[in-house]
Amino acid sequence: MRRSDGGARGALVAAVARTVPWRAVGTGAVVGLLVVALPRLLSGSPDAWLGLTLLRAAALVFALGLTFLLDDPARRLTTPVPTRRWVRSGLRVALAAPVAALWWAAALALLPKEARPPLGAVTLEAAATAVLALAAASVAVRFTDEPEPGPSVAAGLLTLALLAPLLLPTRWDLFVPVGDPNWEAAHVRWAVVLVGAVLLGASCAPEPVRGLRSRRAS
Repeated sequence: MRRSDGGARGALVAAVARTVPWRAVGTGAVVGLLVVALPRLLSGSPDAWLGLTLLRAAALVFALGLTFLLDDPARRLTTPVPTRRWVRSGLRVALAAPVAALWWAAALALLPKEARPPLGAVTLEAAATAVLALAAASVAVRFTDEPEPGPSVAAGLLTLALLAPLLLPTRWDLFVPVGDPNWEAAHVRWAVVLVGAVLLGASCAPEPVRGLRSRRAS
């Protein structure tokens, strides 16, 4: 029985892995690394301000790729399957997590040492941005019937990222430079964004109520 259960789990993981839009995630990863590699292609000595700006831009680009992670062209066909949506979505995230970790390590390694901002703080920003992208995708999957909401979610996330520095009050500013007196306070806010995004994504992971009703009726 245990072998049978293990085989079923392996088959589920393999099936989910085949449906992950690796091309979109990979595109975000490659473009993000190219952004971080810019100082090595340009003359002059980069500083921490430039390094922070490039890492923030790279994290955003990678997050835009992650907005496609929950896209599934066959969603309307896979809704009635016994495996719950939160399991399938969780597997997608679990499969992408090691890729994201390796990508971030590569991004930090590409940036010249003298241009690296405080790694813990900028890693918190990158994690919050990535999880916010996944949470937005989870919201779109739960509350719309669109099987591939990635492009719309990516456009919304990009718009939010561009407008946030202009619309956020100073006391809520997230994008402070290295050495700013509000650096630590800003990263407390980043931690709040991260926790909020995790809770939002988790709350939207289960099947929609209408989906459960239609399943019961069938």
